[in-house]
Amino acid sequence: MPSLVNNEIEAAVKGFLIDQEKMVEVVERMTKEIKMGLAKDTHARAVIKCFVSYVQDLPTGKERGKFLALDLGGSTFRVLLVNLVSGSDVETTSKSFNFPVTLMAGSGKALFDFLAECLSEFCHHHGLENESLPLGFTFSFPLQQQGLSKGLLVAWTKGFSCEGVVGKNVVSLLQEAIDRRGDMKVNTVAILNDTVGTLMSCAFYHPNCRIGLIVGTGSNACYVEKTVNAECFEGYQTSPKPSMIINCEWGAFGDNGVLEFVRTNYDKIIDRVTPNPGKQTFEKCISGMYMGELVRLVVIDMVAKNLMFHGITSEKIQERWSFKSSFISDIESDPPGEYRFCNKVLNEIGIVGCPEPDKEALRFICEAVSSRSAKLCACGLVTIINKMNINEVVIGIDGSVYRFHPKYHDLLHFHMKKLLKPGVKFELVASEDGSGRGAALVAATAVQGKAKL
Repeated sequence: MPSLVNNEIEAAVKGFLIDQEKMVEVVERMTKEIKMGLAKDTHARAVIKCFVSYVQDLPTGKERGKFLALDLGGSTFRVLLVNLVSGSDVETTSKSFNFPVTLMAGSGKALFDFLAECLSEFCHHHGLENESLPLGFTFSFPLQQQGLSKGLLVAWTKGFSCEGVVGKNVVSLLQEAIDRRGDMKVNTVAILNDTVGTLMSCAFYHPNCRIGLIVGTGSNACYVEKTVNAECFEGYQTSPKPSMIINCEWGAFGDNGVLEFVRTNYDKIIDRVTPNPGKQTFEKCISGMYMGELVRLVVIDMVAKNLMFHGITSEKIQERWSFKSSFISDIESDPPGEYRFCNKVLNEIGIVGCPEPDKEALRFICEAVSSRSAKLCACGLVTIINKMNINEVVIGIDGSVYRFHPKYHDLLHFHMKKLLKPGVKFELVASEDGSGRGAALVAATAVQGKAKL
């Protein structure tokens, strides 16, 4: 690659390259924000809300029975039947449903009627319509919980904007839609965030799991806090249970301006065209919904300056959101000096016959965007581990970015090790089906907790 092009492209992505000093600063700022979210006095003005999940019991491995789970997580919607047969045997039957894009911006009633219709279809298909089954509802949007089965939607994220839902109890909206149909005996006993499901699912097999992380379409984390520190829980001083899972909602970190020092002009362009400008700042630097578009913005900038794809035009690359985040995983899967996956991606976006230096440049841009994502995620996890003040922890992780990016796990591990105090041991574990098995486990601990009363 001619040095001029190299220098200019390096300069363009320089803002994505966060050094150790900046990472330490991110941890310090995030620590302050989490403390504000937990404290009753400062919660109202905190950007990391640290919502109380009302989940105080981690799985023991002794949970048994059949449970339904609904998973609404953004781009996907699933219905699941989870049968907890034994501590090592969990039978899961699930069906994914095509989610009509029109529902994302329609009425809340239409959305919940659709969810109930899918649930009914699933129950009838599996002969469950006459069984009284408890349901755990994984709802992966910012929720302010007022109980295990009462959660108010704080704000839509991930491109949703259904009217009549913000500020409402999502469990009631779902249960009303189920009851309107009158063709199944389903009782929604728990609502949870996908991070909580991820933690619970992982803890079923790894008793030392104390953190749940999602890096997929969106990004968020939850962790096990001492109940006495969860000041927004009305029983925080009197609860007989020592722990409370806290849903951080860390995607909003930086909404008050404290992350400007790691944001680029490209981040600001993306923010302006999203349905929620000025919101979910941290998430927009990290998650799969935005990484591909960040790469595309850098590329079209380089094309406009005649630094890449000289004379090769593509209408596709000019379209917003046309460069999928999965393309980054594909491009970075190629061994050095090979471009099999890269060629496939270029072909898909209508760029054919470009020279090797352009492919190198594209890979360089992808690496800059994905490594920043992993570094910021590492900062967040280190902040939580420091806050918990523990020396050994398992972190359950789910989400398409973590699962499919070839280097994400190693990048996370490397940067966490650099930031953590010496001697702190941690394990990153891919959590299996947090939104399904995890939801069933929350429902199981809820039902079995009530049975003990």
